[in-house]
Amino acid sequence: MDRTRSVKLGLGVWALIVALIALVVLTFLPTPYVIQRPGPVYDTLGTAAGADDEQVPLIKVEGAETYETAGTLDLTTVQVVGNRERTPSWFELALAWTDPSRAVVPIESVFPEGQTSEQRDERNATLMVDSQHEATAAALNELGYDTGAAVAVVDVLDDAPAAGLLEPEDVITAVDGTPVASAKLLREAIQDAGGDPVELTVLRAGEERTVDVTPEKHVEGDVTTWLIGVTLRTDYDFEIDVTIQLDNVGGPSAGMMFALGIIDTLTPGELNGGQNVAGTGTIEADGTVGPIGGIRQKLYGARDAGAEYFLAPESNCDEVTGHVPDGLTVLSTSTLDESLAALEVIANGGDVDSLPTCDAAAAK
Repeated sequence: MDRTRSVKLGLGVWALIVALIALVVLTFLPTPYVIQRPGPVYDTLGTAAGADDEQVPLIKVEGAETYETAGTLDLTTVQVVGNRERTPSWFELALAWTDPSRAVVPIESVFPEGQTSEQRDERNATLMVDSQHEATAAALNELGYDTGAAVAVVDVLDDAPAAGLLEPEDVITAVDGTPVASAKLLREAIQDAGGDPVELTVLRAGEERTVDVTPEKHVEGDVTTWLIGVTLRTDYDFEIDVTIQLDNVGGPSAGMMFALGIIDTLTPGELNGGQNVAGTGTIEADGTVGPIGGIRQKLYGARDAGAEYFLAPESNCDEVTGHVPDGLTVLSTSTLDESLAALEVIANGGDVDSLPTCDAAAAK
């Protein structure tokens, strides 16, 4: 009996030792995942720390009358735990898998092969600047300002259809005689041509000329696109000076909330009726609201920051349905006008239940 008990005890000790060794190995063994969690929340109507840690207005307007605001129009962010240089441990992943406010995602979806953390940060910083310009254009277009939009060539790829025909800093004013005032409209016109040559009207050093470019077919999976091999940007000449001051935040997902904050700053009254509203979504100058990443983490970040309502891109609704934290009302939107209409109902104490939701969008 004593011998049996001794054997069982010995086996138990060895099992414990093996388990401890396995735990140590799993703690330090690299993993192919990173963790997404709620990041800081910033009120576009408030202030944020500047370069010298002094609080500065997130949105500053010069050249036009501004008005007092109340409540919040929060933009939400996501933090990534881990990178290619240091991935989370299996123990950290296990904890994240049990937390509904966090997500475990393949590292390739955040840090593509061959891209360093510094390159990712640089790209996200560029996307943030672009989103601020688009947000300003969308807001000012909504308010009836002339944004002076022009499509400029940033770069031309070697051996591309446009090589030798277009040059950096060319301004493309029309496609097949139809004026274009955004990179988006130019890309759509090229797609609509279906591979046929397109005639581009170009301003180069103040001189107008036309060039014919034949797009090249590009197939990825089931998606076919037509490309001319140029990088584009949309330049604006705003009538008023809008400065958005937010450091250490990258990516394009704050665009819609920036646009709403600018409109609220430039119009009497309070878009949100003094309520706490958060949201996310890219924005284009024509007011189109686009999808973003990390929507579930942003919902929890907004709720924890005190938001009562959340404006979510309709194109993200499949990720929202069934994952809304208690205490938060999520409304879906696909345009700036729809976002403004939702805020009007909230501000006036109207029937919020009548507004579009992700549950309704998912049911379509």
